[in-house]
Amino acid sequence: MAAPRTQLATAAELRDDDRCEVIHGVIVHKASPSGAHSASQAAFASALVRRFQRTPGGRWPGGWWFGTEVEIEYETHEVYVHDLAGWRRDRVPERPSGKPLRTQPDWACELTSPSNAKRDVVDKFNVLHRSAIPHYWIVDPIEQTLIVHRWQPEGYLVVLTAAAGDTVRAEPFDAVEIVVATLFGADDEE
Repeated sequence: MAAPRTQLATAAELRDDDRCEVIHGVIVHKASPSGAHSASQAAFASALVRRFQRTPGGRWPGGWWFGTEVEIEYETHEVYVHDLAGWRRDRVPERPSGKPLRTQPDWACELTSPSNAKRDVVDKFNVLHRSAIPHYWIVDPIEQTLIVHRWQPEGYLVVLTAAAGDTVRAEPFDAVEIVVATLFGADDEE
């Protein structure tokens, strides 16, 4: 029988362990994604990168850097591997680098699954709010829903809820309309 852990984990303990996070000082292994989760993550990245990961100007707004499954340290004992995260180029002129990243994102997105929903909608939610992350999206790839949160001092404000049949302008990417179904793998008409 293993002795109980008395010291809280940090990013240093994740060096050789991909798909792990530190949540409240405990190393948590992320489960392998389901087919729906994986397809949604790829579709989200494709839709956003094409329109926003470029210098501003031209047909699409640009102005962002994106990463998938990057390790971000928010606090000493809070290190998350978000499904997607983004940084505004006007605030972060060069692509964030390092492991873990210590440059906090302007947007974070989690695709929930039954095995991680509490971590995404409670544990990470509270730490991201404490860290003043401007936008936090929570996505359910099975139900094909999107909930967009905007940071406010008293708590995150839900500014949009949408489902696969909707077309939306979702903060912080509200410069263009997004057909929500494309975020879950439907063909993108543009």
